[in-house]
Amino acid sequence: MLRDADIRDGLCDYLETKYGKIRFFEELTIGKSRADIVMVTDEGLYGVEIKSDADTYERLSRQVRDYDRFFDYNYVVVGTTHAGHIKEHVPDHWGIITVEDDAGSLDCYEMRAPMRSPKVKLNNQMGLLWKSELAVLQEENGLYKYSDKSKMYRKKYLMESVDKELLKKQMLEVLFDRDYSIFE
Repeated sequence: MLRDADIRDGLCDYLETKYGKIRFFEELTIGKSRADIVMVTDEGLYGVEIKSDADTYERLSRQVRDYDRFFDYNYVVVGTTHAGHIKEHVPDHWGIITVEDDAGSLDCYEMRAPMRSPKVKLNNQMGLLWKSELAVLQEENGLYKYSDKSKMYRKKYLMESVDKELLKKQMLEVLFDRDYSIFE
């Protein structure tokens, strides 16, 4: 029986092999849910929800709603206990990865590839950025910094002032470069 902790490292190795240049964040709050893994690629943000063999589907419908609003693509990762029924619990645009223990190593299989979420909003994604990261985007785009203004104000200012496609690309670059050492 695989638990969440048994799945994470092997899953991240699998995703790095599959997608190449990526950045992971764990346990990121999105709406009223917490994303197990957020994966940043050149193409967009991926949400990864892990349902280990010990988990239930109790919160999954709410998690699906939140993930769909924040991430371009979504995966649900399931142990063998859930593999036969997971399609009934996630939308068709969600990818499905099954995992099982294979003599001490994790075997990952993509049952279904993810498609773009029809409900994702750049505004929600921009909310994942720190205030200092929004300031970087303001500077990159030659905008006034408004250092005394709130994160919400800065986000709105960027959304109104910068081409959405360019802003999305810049947001992904900023997330790739996120530096947690500022807290050390």
